[in-house]
This record gives sequence, structure tokens and C-alpha cells, in this order.
Amino acid sequence: MQSLQQKASEWSGVSTDDAFAIDDGDLFHTLGLQTFVTLSTNFYNRVYDDDEEWFRSIFGNSDKETAIQNQYEFLVQRMGGPPLYSQRRGHPALIARHRPFPVTHEAAERWLHHMRQALDSTSAIDHDSKIKLMNFFRHTAYFLVAGVERKDQHHHTPCKDAALKQHPCKNF
Repeated sequence: MQSLQQKASEWSGVSTDDAFAIDDGDLFHTLGLQTFVTLSTNFYNRVYDDDEEWFRSIFGNSDKETAIQNQYEFLVQRMGGPPLYSQRRGHPALIARHRPFPVTHEAAERWLHHMRQALDSTSAIDHDSKIKLMNFFRHTAYFLVAGVERKDQHHHTPCKDAALKQHPCKNF
């Protein structure tokens, strides 16, 4: 069975080396906090104004300002800055946090479309950093698709003797 990272690389077309090139430097100190706030704001403004109702509905129960804060705090932490996200929300646990949502190939591509536009409209991000960030985002989007698919498969798998029980098996 392929690992989630291998599946993410296959589906995204981004190698793990390229996806994690963000770790070769210190993007937080290169770009600064405000750049990540601006990027996340640009991104979520696009998401909440998306023409596709099916995509907007994924975020329908989320407050936009909270979504912006969650994303920029995660990005700041992941890109070498202070652990803002973990201090407020705990471990990022990306797959578990995204499991309630329909994280599909189509949704990943729509998410990436908006992130690409947000990156392009955030002038404080240099060309090389945009490439590194987009590779990271593309790989991570498909890592989430693979992780949610795998969890869904395991979560709904009945035990061999499930018919004898009153409740389904829990597969953790």
C-alpha cells in the first residue's frame, strides 16, 4: 500500500522533495507575518465569493475571519515562525481537522485555483517563494484528499463478525 505522501506526490505531480523545499529556508523571516495575513485574506475572500455554490458550501458553517486566522497562523508556524496555531488550537492534525468536509480531487483543484490567484495577487511574495509555496500547497491538498479517503475507507469497514454485534467496529 502506498503511503499518504506517495499518493499525494502521484496525484499532485509534486515530489516530496519539491513539496518540502519550504523547509530549505526560512520563509517566515523572508516574507513576514503580514504577508501570510494578506495571503490568507486574499485566499478566503476568493473562496467566500466563489461562483460555484458546491465549493462555497464547504465553508458555509465557517466564519471567514476565523478561517483567515486559522490559515495564517498555521502557515506562519509551518514556514518557520512562532507556533501561533498550536498555541491557540493544538496540534494541526490536518487530516483529522479536514475529515468532516468533502475533500475530493475536485475540491482540491478548486482550492488550489483560489490559492494560485491569492499568491499571484500578494505582491510581497517573490517568485521563488511562490513556487515553493504552490508546490507545498498542491502536495498538501492531495495529501488531505488521500488521508480523508483512507480514513473514510477504514472508518466504514465493518468487522468480520459485525453481524453478531449491535454496533459497528471502530477502526482506530
